[in-house]
Amino acid sequence: MSTPGQPRCIPVFVVVPPRALLLDIAGPVEVLRRANLEQSAVRFDISYVGPAPEVHSSVGLALAGIAPLPTALPQCGFVIVSGAVDEPLPAGSLPGDPLLARPFSRSADEDLERQIVGWLSDTIRPGTTLLTICSGALLAARAGLLEGYECTTHHTMLPDLVRLAPTAKVRDNRLFVEDGERLTSAGVTTGIDLMLSVVAREAGHPAALAAARTLVIYLRRAGGDPQLSPWLQGRSHLHQALHRVQDAIGAEPARDWSVERLASIATTSPRNLSRLFNEHVGMSVTDYVNRTRIALARELVTGSRLDMEMVAERAGFSSARQFRRVWNRLNEMPPVKMRDSSRQL
Repeated sequence: MSTPGQPRCIPVFVVVPPRALLLDIAGPVEVLRRANLEQSAVRFDISYVGPAPEVHSSVGLALAGIAPLPTALPQCGFVIVSGAVDEPLPAGSLPGDPLLARPFSRSADEDLERQIVGWLSDTIRPGTTLLTICSGALLAARAGLLEGYECTTHHTMLPDLVRLAPTAKVRDNRLFVEDGERLTSAGVTTGIDLMLSVVAREAGHPAALAAARTLVIYLRRAGGDPQLSPWLQGRSHLHQALHRVQDAIGAEPARDWSVERLASIATTSPRNLSRLFNEHVGMSVTDYVNRTRIALARELVTGSRLDMEMVAERAGFSSARQFRRVWNRLNEMPPVKMRDSSRQL
């Protein structure tokens, strides 16, 4: 809920399991933190919860100040369940040093995991978005929350996910999967990819672009595509004037972007802007604009029932013919066939 002039607040509960894989928590949450700083329309209100007030992380660092699992969740909230490791690195030790191995109680940790599973089963209701990172999907599966959903997890745990969620549509070779209110990722760095996708959906693509650039993450990957996301193609440079131009295009892909208009944003000449694009972005200005428009068009094709003429218009193309010409140059599958394929998943 939000009031006029105030950001829309999304409560985010990060469930911290025993033996927490630190990057599964730090990576996605850092994306949300940066998104809060990069825009003012949406605020992600982050809380850390779990069955224990303190746990040891995968790298031996103690995580403290963890709040108890809440008895109820607010409407439209997010719950992030991070992954865990079999045996964490003991505090103060070096990787692979058996002499400094810190014993931990497997039975105690298993009891904490059972508490998380019970809490998820009792608390997650329609309206709450559940996001899992790595082996967090197994806890969600044990709670019965992935049955019938398309989902994924770390490739080494896919057989476990199939066993624990027999009616789920478990996908392999996927970085992350979004199916309604269930969002699952393969783990570790893919939690960052998933969260950038969430930020783009909730706060807009410019916010996700800004967060990724600030974190020097220049490869934002789509869940079902290991290729570079079109929204971040050509952004692995550090030229601030070009980033201003790309931010403007990303915010309004359908606008009539002439080289002259974009050059004024970069405070340079059209000829120099064209040179800079080819040097730093690796493509022409026109090609970059068209690729961004096609990225928007792909979302309209797979996420709406608009006919191709309306898709072309909303994506900024002068005609359906021009749209199809550019589309066919960048995609192997025609737009109508891509729409049909996406609905069969």
